[in-house]
Amino acid sequence: MTTLNSTFGLEYAPAPFVLRIGRRELLITRDFRKRFYAVNPVIECDAGLERGHVEVLLFRRWLLILSRAA
Repeated sequence: MTTLNSTFGLEYAPAPFVLRIGRRELLITRDFRKRFYAVNPVIECDAGLERGHVEVLLFRRWLLILSRAA
């Protein structure tokens, strides 16, 4: 499995929680990926793997993925 597929490798993550607000989706799950860089201990923002996605890492543990709903 590659890390660049459209499922973000979530089949290995604990059950994610998806919240849909209007035209946006917010997916909340535990972060399970090994990060090979120093992560900010409180909040870390990054571009998502797909176009239109933003990843926010909270407290080095919770991953929030913001995207447009289909």
